[in-house]
Amino acid sequence: MSTWDSRRSPAPDSPAAPADLVAVFRNLCRSSPWKWQSLRFEYWDQAFASAPAPGAPFIRAWLRRPGALRLESPERLILHSTTGINDSRDVFYVSATRKSWLLPPHLVTPVYDDRGLVRRRPEAAYGEPGFGNGRFSAALDPVELAGNAPVPIEFPGSNALDIREARYADHEGRPVLEAVVVPNPAYRPADPAAPLCLPGKSLLRVDMDTGVCVSSQSLEAETEGYGHWIRIIAVDEYMLDDLFLAQSMNLTDVRRHISWDIPA
Repeated sequence: MSTWDSRRSPAPDSPAAPADLVAVFRNLCRSSPWKWQSLRFEYWDQAFASAPAPGAPFIRAWLRRPGALRLESPERLILHSTTGINDSRDVFYVSATRKSWLLPPHLVTPVYDDRGLVRRRPEAAYGEPGFGNGRFSAALDPVELAGNAPVPIEFPGSNALDIREARYADHEGRPVLEAVVVPNPAYRPADPAAPLCLPGKSLLRVDMDTGVCVSSQSLEAETEGYGHWIRIIAVDEYMLDDLFLAQSMNLTDVRRHISWDIPA
């Protein structure tokens, strides 16, 4: 896995200048593919000011890169599970398109800044599994908030977001970088029907350890309640294939005695 040695280092003790935090925020939004391989979390498809409201609908999720996803309701009912993680890739590769030969992000090396965050992303086979709408997968890799690389200093309006405020904060007991942002015309969401940011001011939180956008909330009165909330439970847990399959594919253990009932 191509990662910076201090990829999970906590926020620095000494406060950074506001301009530095803006750069940290953008680089953090580019860093998710190199910060984790599996994630267990709970997801609410609505915004909250401080914590999810009791009784608000949510889903439990297990995700293992690349492409393995399991979703359950709060009552442990399976809503979705990946069924093709062991399928043959031959039909995919014989198409011989350039995109089909791209490597997964963790097998290529990005350009890091001096904090171990990604300043420039290389070409790779990006993309997270989705469910419901595009905001789910965009939150797991929120590169749409920053773009693949810094824009030229002569064209600051080319940034995806105008970052008005940035500060360190806490989210569900985890350190995050929080920012009040306004989308620029250059903002191109992965799913135009479900962007992380609507026009006008939004409040975003990005987890420092994973680069996941754990919260988005529109601050405009007419779109109040638009956003999402993620509670991260575990990072880089070992996850078996059986967790993501509709039926277990385990073979019979031949060491175990198999009884044969012979009719009289």
